[in-house]
Amino acid sequence: MKSNASYRWFILVLTALTFATVISGPGASLAVLFEEIAADLHLDLVQIGLIWGIGSLLAIFTGLISGALIDRFGPKRVLLAGIVLVGSTTALRGLAGDFSALMTILLVAGGLVPLISTSGFKISGLWFPHWELGLANGILAMGMALGLVLGSLLGATVLSPWLGNWRHTMFFFGALAVPFAILWVFLKAVPEAATTGKAAAIPMRQALSHILKKKELWLLGLTFLGIGSCQQGMAGYLALHLRGIGWPDATADSAVSLIYVASLLLILPIGFLSDRLGSRKMVLIGALTAMAAGSGLLAAAGGWCIWAAVVLAGMTRDGSAALVLTMAVETGDVGPLYAGTATGFVMTFFFLGNLVSPPIGNNLAEIAPGAPFLFWAGTAALGIVSLLFIKSGSHRMPPQDSSAAA
Repeated sequence: MKSNASYRWFILVLTALTFATVISGPGASLAVLFEEIAADLHLDLVQIGLIWGIGSLLAIFTGLISGALIDRFGPKRVLLAGIVLVGSTTALRGLAGDFSALMTILLVAGGLVPLISTSGFKISGLWFPHWELGLANGILAMGMALGLVLGSLLGATVLSPWLGNWRHTMFFFGALAVPFAILWVFLKAVPEAATTGKAAAIPMRQALSHILKKKELWLLGLTFLGIGSCQQGMAGYLALHLRGIGWPDATADSAVSLIYVASLLLILPIGFLSDRLGSRKMVLIGALTAMAAGSGLLAAAGGWCIWAAVVLAGMTRDGSAALVLTMAVETGDVGPLYAGTATGFVMTFFFLGNLVSPPIGNNLAEIAPGAPFLFWAGTAALGIVSLLFIKSGSHRMPPQDSSAAA
């Protein structure tokens, strides 16, 4: 069973659900619980903004290290450690008594997230051949997006009232990590070849040295920085902008949810299209063009055009991220051997964009309310420019008989 096609798809879906439950669901619920948290801990808007962005700070440094650890010790061990540690820090949020305590917990939690996310994409790269990798990584991104949607929809309206308060909600999310950890203990996370052949463990220094020499990965990192900057900044500012131009609170919040929904619906088509066309690069350029156009349109749009711009800007959010990570694994001689380190390296740029983009863009609102959207459109355009210098991005289509890959 463990060598057939159905098992690898089972592992992929379980990885996606792990992403949704342990990483993105708790994060999204925290965002919608800010009003309740602020009232309990006596936080102001500046402190809320710092809490929202602090999770990316430590991840900038731990992303690359996490990837090297995965290539050295294997994705299953690192994934298990990540699930236990991230689940524990999620539960610890419920014990925070003040701003400093919550900031510290979220800082540590953010630094631990790459242990899970990078392991997941390494596992995908080990189980799936190039001609299916875009779709496979798209499913992982879909899991992350599903957690964002469910966490933002249920956190404040269902879970907190049902469980009693935001603290119990954090305990609940922390407890959800336990069954996933137990499942992964008993499952075979990688195929046999990963431990005996081309993806065997390698020293961390060798992995880091090999990856840092790859020009294409630096360019992919800049592309990922542009994606993270555009999406994180836009998602955090959009509701404030819409309220500022007179939209009701509920309608403004629904526009943010629409970003996640539009992204969720387009993830698999983007991945499938890149597999069929045989060019990740061209599909990714198209995705970033839509992202930049939608963000730029938000700077001046009004009425129903805002809804169209939100869909245009958000619909390639997670699909484009999955393509960047897929291209990282397919770059040169990276492959399964260095997949963890390469994925962690480009993710570092994504976390950097998440950290610096919101404050820079928000400050531009003093010039004009729509100015931040133009800045974030520019960061997406930076991603396009970086892609133009990458020669890779194509991949071989499957041979006539690909049953062996299953």
